[in-house]
Amino acid sequence: MDNRTAKFHLRAFSRYKNLQLLIFSLVLVMYLICVSGNMFIFAIVCRTSYLHTPMYYFLCNLTVLDIIYVSVILPKLMVMTITGDISISFPGCFAQLFFYVFCIGTEFFILASMAYDRYVAICTPLHYMLVINPQTCLTLSVFSFSLGLINALMYPLLISRVSFGNFNEINHFFCHMKSILNLRPTETRSIDLLITVDGIALGFSTFFLILISYLFIIATILKIQTSSGRVKAFSSCSSHLTVVLLFCLTSLTLNMKPENESSQERDKILSMLYIVVVPLLNPIVYSLRNKEVLRAIKKNIFLNYSDLDL
Repeated sequence: MDNRTAKFHLRAFSRYKNLQLLIFSLVLVMYLICVSGNMFIFAIVCRTSYLHTPMYYFLCNLTVLDIIYVSVILPKLMVMTITGDISISFPGCFAQLFFYVFCIGTEFFILASMAYDRYVAICTPLHYMLVINPQTCLTLSVFSFSLGLINALMYPLLISRVSFGNFNEINHFFCHMKSILNLRPTETRSIDLLITVDGIALGFSTFFLILISYLFIIATILKIQTSSGRVKAFSSCSSHLTVVLLFCLTSLTLNMKPENESSQERDKILSMLYIVVVPLLNPIVYSLRNKEVLRAIKKNIFLNYSDLDL
């Protein structure tokens, strides 16, 4: 069978036939909240001059990535759920796989860039303006997106070399790499090994770099004499640390652990954590745990109401 004209079938949550409307409604609500929440944070940062800092520049990068990859996966899931048509074309599956890997990989690098920003701000504050300047931010951003792009291109290229024949039923709600490889496990062992090495090299190494940065940050915070100074220093990076733990731990744990037939149904539900819940929580975490963002939100809402009164 020609891969260019082939179709995969995503089993998604089709076994829960009596819950399709409920699943559709939940996914729709979460998708709308996720997209609108990230767009709202992006708009607030753009409209508020005192938020035009490196930390919020990287935050805007995160919001764009979150919007892209939930939009690549969730609308298709909703269509499959409400119509019962679980087919996806081979090129469509390639595109979904590419954008998913690109956004997830790039998000790791952006989170690492944010950790570096916090490290310089807290550990070497006198050099902050010199080290973290607009050129540095642009360089880190371009590097993150470029490396994410190069890494993502590898995945569909590897899959395109495999002949699936009549093995076309993916037990997942999107074109997840390991689930695709499970269709022809004997033919794709070398690819599976390469993916594992790639995950360790990029995912875990980036996560450990972030953790090392925070070890230095915590050590510096503990040296601050006043309790108010320690609280202020930690509050400046608590939102980022929360997002890192939510995103990295869920995505790394689920993507790197061995997959077997008995755990696939559970893994699909758990995958919703980093596919939907984490992007949904990002704007909430940054707005509720960050006084600067809260002040910006109140300021913008107040100005809007003032304009209406006029």
